[in-house]
Amino acid sequence: MKTLLFVVFFGIYLVTMVGNLGLVALIYMEHCLHTPMYIFLGNLALMDSCCSCAITPKMLENFFSEDRRISLYECMAQFYFLCLAETADCFLLAAMAYDRYVAICRPLQYHTVMSKKLCIQMTTGAYIAGNLHPIVH
Repeated sequence: MKTLLFVVFFGIYLVTMVGNLGLVALIYMEHCLHTPMYIFLGNLALMDSCCSCAITPKMLENFFSEDRRISLYECMAQFYFLCLAETADCFLLAAMAYDRYVAICRPLQYHTVMSKKLCIQMTTGAYIAGNLHPIVH
Protein backbone atom coordinates (compact mmCIF):
# COMPACT_ATOMS: atom_id res chain seq x y z
CA MET A 1 0.00 0.00 0.00
CA LYS A 2 2.88 2.37 0.81
CA THR A 3 4.42 1.82 -2.60
CA LEU A 4 1.15 2.53 -4.38
CA LEU A 5 0.62 5.74 -2.42
CA PHE A 6 4.22 6.78 -3.07
CA VAL A 7 3.80 6.26 -6.82
CA VAL A 8 0.49 8.15 -6.90
CA PHE A 9 1.77 11.14 -4.92
CA PHE A 10 5.08 11.19 -6.80
CA GLY A 11 3.16 11.20 -10.08
CA ILE A 12 0.98 14.09 -8.90
CA TYR A 13 4.11 15.94 -7.77
CA LEU A 14 5.81 15.45 -11.14
CA VAL A 15 2.74 16.57 -13.10
CA THR A 16 2.44 19.65 -10.89
CA MET A 17 6.10 20.58 -11.26
CA VAL A 18 6.25 19.97 -15.02
CA GLY A 19 3.03 21.91 -15.57
CA ASN A 20 3.97 24.91 -13.44
CA LEU A 21 7.59 25.16 -14.58
CA GLY A 22 6.54 24.54 -18.18
CA LEU A 23 4.12 27.44 -17.92
CA VAL A 24 6.85 29.67 -16.47
CA ALA A 25 9.26 28.68 -19.26
CA LEU A 26 6.63 29.24 -21.95
CA ILE A 27 5.78 32.70 -20.64
CA TYR A 28 9.48 33.57 -20.37
CA MET A 29 10.38 32.37 -23.87
CA GLU A 30 7.35 33.61 -25.81
CA HIS A 31 7.62 37.38 -26.26
CA CYS A 32 3.93 37.89 -27.08
CA LEU A 33 3.06 36.58 -23.59
CA HIS A 34 4.96 39.38 -21.84
CA THR A 35 1.74 41.10 -20.78
CA PRO A 36 0.68 41.88 -17.20
CA MET A 37 -1.80 38.99 -17.00
CA TYR A 38 0.78 36.40 -18.06
CA ILE A 39 3.52 37.93 -15.93
CA PHE A 40 1.30 37.52 -12.87
CA LEU A 41 0.23 34.04 -14.00
CA GLY A 42 3.86 32.97 -14.41
CA ASN A 43 4.75 34.23 -10.95
CA LEU A 44 1.71 32.47 -9.52
CA ALA A 45 2.83 29.20 -11.14
CA LEU A 46 6.32 29.73 -9.71
CA MET A 47 4.92 30.18 -6.21
CA ASP A 48 2.74 27.09 -6.62
CA SER A 49 5.89 25.14 -7.50
CA CYS A 50 7.58 26.51 -4.39
CA CYS A 51 4.59 25.39 -2.32
CA SER A 52 4.81 21.87 -3.76
CA CYS A 53 8.57 21.73 -3.17
CA ALA A 54 8.18 22.79 0.45
CA ILE A 55 6.04 19.86 1.56
CA THR A 56 6.02 16.98 -0.91
CA PRO A 57 9.66 15.74 -0.80
CA LYS A 58 9.59 15.17 2.97
CA MET A 59 6.17 13.50 2.69
CA LEU A 60 7.50 11.15 0.01
CA GLU A 61 10.53 10.36 2.14
CA ASN A 62 8.28 9.47 5.08
CA PHE A 63 6.59 6.69 3.11
CA PHE A 64 9.68 4.49 3.45
CA SER A 65 11.48 5.97 6.44
CA GLU A 66 11.49 4.26 9.82
CA ASP A 67 12.05 7.55 11.64
CA ARG A 68 9.26 9.87 10.57
CA ARG A 69 10.18 12.67 12.92
CA ILE A 70 11.11 16.08 11.59
CA SER A 71 13.74 18.27 13.20
CA LEU A 72 12.93 21.76 14.39
CA TYR A 73 15.04 23.30 11.61
CA GLU A 74 13.33 21.22 8.94
CA CYS A 75 9.96 22.21 10.35
CA MET A 76 10.95 25.88 10.37
CA ALA A 77 12.21 25.67 6.79
CA GLN A 78 9.02 23.96 5.62
CA PHE A 79 6.88 26.51 7.40
CA TYR A 80 8.90 29.44 6.03
CA PHE A 81 8.72 28.34 2.39
CA LEU A 82 5.08 27.28 2.58
CA CYS A 83 4.07 30.53 4.26
CA LEU A 84 6.16 32.54 1.77
CA ALA A 85 4.52 30.84 -1.19
CA GLU A 86 0.98 31.13 0.15
CA THR A 87 1.34 34.77 1.18
CA ALA A 88 2.88 35.70 -2.16
CA ASP A 89 0.04 33.77 -3.87
CA CYS A 90 -2.54 35.89 -2.05
CA PHE A 91 -0.87 39.15 -3.03
CA LEU A 92 -0.36 37.99 -6.62
CA LEU A 93 -4.05 37.06 -6.84
CA ALA A 94 -4.93 40.55 -5.58
CA ALA A 95 -2.64 42.07 -8.24
CA MET A 96 -4.27 39.89 -10.90
CA ALA A 97 -7.71 41.02 -9.72
CA TYR A 98 -6.64 44.66 -10.03
CA ASP A 99 -5.22 43.96 -13.50
CA ARG A 100 -8.52 42.42 -14.65
CA TYR A 101 -10.49 45.26 -13.04
CA VAL A 102 -8.52 47.84 -15.02
CA ALA A 103 -8.83 45.77 -18.22
CA ILE A 104 -12.62 45.47 -17.89
CA CYS A 105 -13.61 48.80 -16.34
CA ARG A 106 -11.03 51.09 -17.98
CA PRO A 107 -10.02 49.45 -21.25
CA LEU A 108 -8.90 52.67 -22.92
CA GLN A 109 -6.56 53.50 -20.04
CA TYR A 110 -5.31 49.95 -19.52
CA HIS A 111 -1.86 50.34 -21.09
CA THR A 112 -1.27 53.60 -19.24
CA VAL A 113 -2.40 52.33 -15.85
CA MET A 114 -0.93 48.81 -16.02
CA SER A 115 2.59 49.71 -17.06
CA LYS A 116 5.49 47.28 -16.83
CA LYS A 117 6.81 49.33 -13.92
CA LEU A 118 3.58 48.83 -11.95
CA CYS A 119 3.61 45.08 -12.71
CA ILE A 120 7.17 44.80 -11.42
CA GLN A 121 6.30 46.83 -8.32
CA MET A 122 3.23 44.71 -7.56
CA THR A 123 5.13 41.46 -8.10
CA THR A 124 8.06 42.64 -6.00
CA GLY A 125 5.65 43.75 -3.29
CA ALA A 126 4.06 40.30 -3.29
CA TYR A 127 7.47 38.66 -2.82
CA ILE A 128 8.49 41.11 -0.10
CA ALA A 129 5.21 40.52 1.76
CA GLY A 130 5.72 36.79 1.26
CA ASN A 131 9.15 37.02 2.89
CA LEU A 132 8.04 39.24 5.76
CA HIS A 133 4.98 37.23 6.80
CA PRO A 134 6.81 34.04 7.89
CA ILE A 135 9.48 36.08 9.66
CA VAL A 136 6.80 37.65 11.85
CA HIS A 137 5.72 34.19 12.96
